[in-house]
Amino acid sequence: MRSTHDLGTTDDDDVIDVTRVTARDRRRLTAVAAGVTAALALGGLSTVSAHGTDSADSARSDTAHSAAARSATGTRPTAETTPIGFGAGTTGGGNATATTVTSLDAFKAAVTGDKAKVVRVSGLISLTGQVDIGSNTTVLGVGSGSGFTGGGLRLKESTNVIVRNLAISKPRKPSDGITVQKSTKVWIDHNTFSADRDHDKDYYDGLLDINHGSDNITVSWNKFADHFKGSLVGHSDNNAGEDTDHLKVTYHHNWFSDVYSRIPSLRFGTGHFYDNYVQGAETGVHSRMGAQTLVENNVFRDTEVAVTTSRDSDVDGYAVLRGNDLGGAVTEISRTGSFTTPPYAYTAEPASSVVATVTAQAGTGKL
Repeated sequence: MRSTHDLGTTDDDDVIDVTRVTARDRRRLTAVAAGVTAALALGGLSTVSAHGTDSADSARSDTAHSAAARSATGTRPTAETTPIGFGAGTTGGGNATATTVTSLDAFKAAVTGDKAKVVRVSGLISLTGQVDIGSNTTVLGVGSGSGFTGGGLRLKESTNVIVRNLAISKPRKPSDGITVQKSTKVWIDHNTFSADRDHDKDYYDGLLDINHGSDNITVSWNKFADHFKGSLVGHSDNNAGEDTDHLKVTYHHNWFSDVYSRIPSLRFGTGHFYDNYVQGAETGVHSRMGAQTLVENNVFRDTEVAVTTSRDSDVDGYAVLRGNDLGGAVTEISRTGSFTTPPYAYTAEPASSVVATVTAQAGTGKL
């Protein structure tokens, strides 16, 4: 029997048992036992692991990427000047002269069109709904507290867009903090996304959703906090025609703090999830509808299910796990994937240093 934890063919239909969330918050110190019980109740799973490291850890401990990380000088990674991963090559507005805006009207005017542009947001701007961002755009927050509250940004049929150092909070439904739709070459880096858990799960929408055949995206060094629905990649089980062979996304060095699920939830696409810190989730990585996901050198704490391939869709996904510190979380791997070598250069630091690195450097104010 499938869980109703993330049930539904579309984002709007997802069901979350808020009673269970409240119980979770009261039993943090017994998360391991609760996670094992939840996994056993599902049944029919080919892999259920509650070890401190994932079941593929020892077999893959000498991979080239892990070896490279171990042979490094010991200096922690720092903010990149260009994206690593599927979003590599994204340049945004490049060297265009920056425009600084302090109001919503000025921001809307500054980000319109496909001409190369760099837009600096100074201060926290309230909005309702979403603002569309044109192609060849870089949006940068000034300092640690500049950005948007109440709504968010939408990249629709855009290409070559960078969004960095923005505080994006409390995106009221139906608006996501950022929506990437029918867009390519996107880098979302060093932002802080947040809401609260004081309302029901549908009061706010997603923090970062990527859908409708979007492609070649890197999500790096962001903080996601205090929310039900983290990051959805592929909005519907019924959108195979548009999404198959697309939705290639890299998530690295992100911090998910008290985000209930979708860390991320990936349909149809190809996801590389490495060096992330997941803290206080019910369900972390969710691979579904044939998605291929490589989950590498991440740390999970106070999390019940670190990775699942078998929930809430008619077709399971695929996952490969290596080098993770599960922290007592279980895994539900019904199908082992074939995506083991990403088509780009990267170095995955070992899980042992991820928490210190990510908590020190993810989010706004670190560039």
